[in-house]
Amino acid sequence: MLKNIFVLLLAAGMPLAGAAFDEVPLTLKGERTQGALLLGKTDPEASVELNGQSIELTETGYFVVGFARKADLNQQLTVKLDDQQRQENLVLTERDYRIERVDGVPQRTVTPDPEQVKRTRKEAEKVWLARQQQSAREDFLTTLVKPAEGRISGYYGSQRILNGEPRNPHYGEDIAAPTGTPVKAPWAGVVTLAEPDLFYSGGTIIIDHGYRVNTTYLHLSSVDVQVGDVIEQGQMIGKIGATGRATGPHLDWRVNWGNERLDPALLPTLYE
Repeated sequence: MLKNIFVLLLAAGMPLAGAAFDEVPLTLKGERTQGALLLGKTDPEASVELNGQSIELTETGYFVVGFARKADLNQQLTVKLDDQQRQENLVLTERDYRIERVDGVPQRTVTPDPEQVKRTRKEAEKVWLARQQQSAREDFLTTLVKPAEGRISGYYGSQRILNGEPRNPHYGEDIAAPTGTPVKAPWAGVVTLAEPDLFYSGGTIIIDHGYRVNTTYLHLSSVDVQVGDVIEQGQMIGKIGATGRATGPHLDWRVNWGNERLDPALLPTLYE
């Protein structure tokens, strides 16, 4: 009977008790919470999956995974090397985001008119396409620098409820500073979007940093790069402004892993 169970386990590819689990190397850096980006390292010959989705590795075995604002708290990371397998149950902490209720707002400022809706849909598609570009750059492996100096005035995940209607959450970190304050690239990368006047975000830049990681910069008064430009870390890419639907001069900067919108404030934990 025991022999039959042993054969069935082997046929199913299931790990046996006493298997060399620790021989599959894996390190993870970053805060295990909603909205976070994690930086992993394993054997370059290994394969990695997050909840069954294949994750691409660099030539030296690094990889990144990201979790949405309301991501499930239990995530399954699987690393396979030769005939061995290592599974990590990543338990994320749940976050409590800032919710602000505002009543009595004129409806015309809450709901765009039909022409504005048409325009914003076209612009949203352009932004979406810019974020789909993937490259083998490894810029995210370098400790990032701050994109601008100023007071933090807005936080990732916060949300407004206007006249009882929930609006889209805020997916960036706001840095308040005077118009004209330089904005620098926190990592090196390649520009995939450079628009001086989008309806909601005004002057907007998106930079690809490799392996589905990209950053976005909104409400710029000046866009000083073009699509295809290769940007060095710390290079000035534009200037803070109040363009688009902004109430005052500030930089709203964001980070994505593919289509997952992440919290820029958590990025420094990757390098601790």
